[in-house]
Amino acid sequence: AANGMIVEVDQPGRGTFTTVGNPLKLSDSPTRITPAPLLGQHTHDILTTELGLSDEELRQLRADGVV
Repeated sequence: AANGMIVEVDQPGRGTFTTVGNPLKLSDSPTRITPAPLLGQHTHDILTTELGLSDEELRQLRADGVV
């Protein structure tokens, strides 16, 4: 813990948990450990922004159980 190999991370909906820190320590390039996204956290953005689906198409996919 003293050298940053074990860190505490706060994740919305889960709370604070202990995880592995970054093993690479570069004085000019510090890193910050962030939590992994929650299941489905970015689904809307990816399907609409990245793939170009409309909100209606996304609603239909959800209704059909695809998403």
